[in-house]
Amino acid sequence: MENVLARIRSIADYQFGRGVGAVLFPEGVDVAFSRRTGRIRYVFLKGERLATMRPTDGLFSLSLAGAERIVKHTSCVVVVQDDVARFVSEGSDVFAAHVVHVNDDVHARDEVVVVDEAGTVLAVGRAVLCGGEMRAFKRGVAVKVRRGVKS
Repeated sequence: MENVLARIRSIADYQFGRGVGAVLFPEGVDVAFSRRTGRIRYVFLKGERLATMRPTDGLFSLSLAGAERIVKHTSCVVVVQDDVARFVSEGSDVFAAHVVHVNDDVHARDEVVVVDEAGTVLAVGRAVLCGGEMRAFKRGVAVKVRRGVKS
């Protein structure tokens, strides 16, 4: 199990930034493997899913619980205007016109956490644009939301 913990932590460090793996996956996480392939599939903490490993690229898709754990420790965060926060928390996609702040480290297809201007987690999803494009563009989808806190 120790080897598996080190592996998932190193993947999280690569994906979300140095040191995030230990925050996201503390001691005592449970790892579920695919019965068919034997690969890592889900990571749980006290029965709550933190992340799912995507079979297509071997990276993690965050759950809302996982996003809550890392939001203060990663640069993969998109801040949106407060007036659209309700819609995003209900599962609506984030449009570039509503992005207040995003780090240049965010690339298209990255897993991101969407927060309001106060830093409250609203949703998790996948970036459609890179950070610079999100700030520059005034039209189009910036983040494809997978799950909002109220959806």
